[in-house]
Order: sequence, then structure tokens, then C-alpha cells
Amino acid sequence: MDESVRAMRPPGPAGPSPEDLLSQVARGSETAFEQLYDVVAAPVFGVVRRVVRDVPQSEEVTQEVLVELWRTATRFNPAKGSAVNWALTLAHRRAVDRVRSAQARTDREQRAGAVSQGPDFDQVAEAVASRLEREQVRRCLSNLTELQRESVVLAYYGGHTYPEVAELLDSPLGTIKTRLRDGLIRLRDCLGVIR
Repeated sequence: MDESVRAMRPPGPAGPSPEDLLSQVARGSETAFEQLYDVVAAPVFGVVRRVVRDVPQSEEVTQEVLVELWRTATRFNPAKGSAVNWALTLAHRRAVDRVRSAQARTDREQRAGAVSQGPDFDQVAEAVASRLEREQVRRCLSNLTELQRESVVLAYYGGHTYPEVAELLDSPLGTIKTRLRDGLIRLRDCLGVIR
């Protein structure tokens, strides 16, 4: 903890109580605030540090709490509790607010990140190109004869060997090879493949 938060020094036997000091702070006494600061700064920092955990942020929140004590000293009601407990309650609330605010910011950033994470441009371009190629292949397949189309589809999309295609179509192997060769030549010409 830096020098902005002084070590706790309880008031001496003749010194004013934290409640008296807070009452004087409410009337604008800077000297009373300095003395109150010495009494509550360390316990306030301790409460904040346990909630916030980050030392620099804990110091910042502690400073905010002490400023709030100065500004709101007139609201202190000794009938509801001690001045130190009131300061610690303010510290705890402010620390919890800081943690919630940080969590909300993290949640917003994650939601914004999730929304902005669409597919990469390359993936989109690749998908479009692939779809266009499939459509062109379908169009070119429709230009083949029925026998050529059946042979090509069974061999290249069905994964069958030439002898299996011949058996499935009940045709001689030589005929199937010819159909496949002629069909592939027509596909190549239709697709504009350079030899």
C-alpha cells in the first residue's frame, strides 16, 4: 500500500473518538478529517483489498471511500452504529460496486466479441466459390448422356471402381471405361479446365 493510505493509529486516551471526529468532519474540520483518516484508512483498505484483490484498484477505491466520508459525514447517525463500522460499510459497498462494474464490463466485451466473430472473409469467399463450383459441376453433369452421367456419378461420387460400375450397370468393363472417358472429356470442356 502506498503512502496515500496511512498506517492505523488508534486515538490516544485523551483523543476524540471516531464518532466525535466524524461529527467535526461534518462541520468541515480538516484537522478532524486528518485524524479520522489515520483511524479508518487501514481498516477501509483491508476491507476493500479483500473484495477487489487488485492492489492499485484497492488503493483507488479506498481513496474514493475516504472522499465519500468527507462529503457525506453529515449523514452519519451514531444511533445506527460506530463511525468505523459506517466507514467499513461504505468501503464494502464501494468495493462490491467496483467488482460488479468490472464484471459487467468484461461481460459486455465478451458479448461484443462473440457478436463480431463472424466467419472470416476467407471462409466466406471459400464457401461461395465452392458453391459456385458445385453448381457448375451439376450443370455440366446435366449435359452428359444418361449413360455417361450414371458412370461418372457411380465412379467419382459413389466411390466405386470401374469393375464395380460395370457390374452395377450390367455393362462390359470396356464400355464403362469408354463412357467414363467420354464423359470426363465433356466435363473438362464444360468446366473450362485447361489441359
